Amino acid sequence: MDAFFASVELLRRPDLRGLPVVVGGRRAGEGLRLRHYAGRGVVTTATYEARVFGVGSGMGLMKAAALAPDAILLPADFDAYRHYSRLFKAAVREVAPVIEDRGVDEIYIDLTDLPGDSAALGQRIKDAVRDATALSCSIGIAPNKLLAKLCSELDKPDGLTILHASEIAARIWPLSVARINGIGPKATQKLAALGIGTIAELAAADPGALKAGFGQSYGAWLHAVAHGHDDRPVVTSSEPRSISRETTFERDLHPRTDRPALSAIFTGLCERVAEDLARKGYLGRTVGIKLRYDDFHTVTRDLTLPGPVGTAVELRQAAGQCLRRVPLDRRLRLLGVRVSGLVTPEDAAAHAAESRSPQAELTLSD
Repeated sequence: MDAFFASVELLRRPDLRGLPVVVGGRRAGEGLRLRHYAGRGVVTTATYEARVFGVGSGMGLMKAAALAPDAILLPADFDAYRHYSRLFKAAVREVAPVIEDRGVDEIYIDLTDLPGDSAALGQRIKDAVRDATALSCSIGIAPNKLLAKLCSELDKPDGLTILHASEIAARIWPLSVARINGIGPKATQKLAALGIGTIAELAAADPGALKAGFGQSYGAWLHAVAHGHDDRPVVTSSEPRSISRETTFERDLHPRTDRPALSAIFTGLCERVAEDLARKGYLGRTVGIKLRYDDFHTVTRDLTLPGPVGTAVELRQAAGQCLRRVPLDRRLRLLGVRVSGLVTPEDAAAHAAESRSPQAELTLSD
């Protein structure tokens, strides 16, 4: 999806279309020019008009304000984004049902067994998404997931890019190695030190040198992806390992002097995690917390319970026990709650019934 969060916001604020808009921070800052913002919020996304100034996702809002002081700040509304995410994915499934979910705004689609021309299929998907959401998306159609991901970003916004294997050298090799999903900042920097900046240069690099510098597995992968090789299938189902919520405060809060505010935030996080569990149909066995102090030191604590839980009250009680196991003698900048060991209610009930069976009782008594 194109600048997804910002595009959803513009559905409600069409008067802001064509202007630099940044999504992030708290609701108290809604409609501010970035020049007037003060705090430690982070950019969630930005319109393309803001991106031309260098504003990007994950950037601190204060830095964004220095780059685009006249950009308009809107708070994030994740409930709205999840709603539109469900709408666009349902629309795609009507055309192409084999989908791998990659997050709130991105999917892989296997078109292999669908009849019709690739361009026509791509346009049908784009039209279905626009009809369902009034939003645009960009699609890359290629022989594999690696190349499709790269192509989906070549002609944003509202792009439809089709790549044949014979075109890799002309259209993919000139790109920076950083465009490949899986080559992060550290690997990019290390490759640059070897004189490798483009995918073409990576493709021309000696495979043995790559393995020597990056390890056997990653070095071999670098050589393969530079030549456009990727045999990963489209995976249509996967089980989440954990569900979490966290928040960074606008100002540091002290557990003693800001106890009411922290307590309300803590309870709110547990409530949102409980809502996420219910929506996705899970319970969890292990509840954990994450704290980041004002010196950026981060600690986590976990508690594994006798049985799976899912209500906000149960999560709050377990997370509170975790909280009692960490020092609370200095200010906090971040608080998070996490649930793992996920099971469905049906599996939990079956396990509970099995543990109550006569055989289980006999085993325990032995």
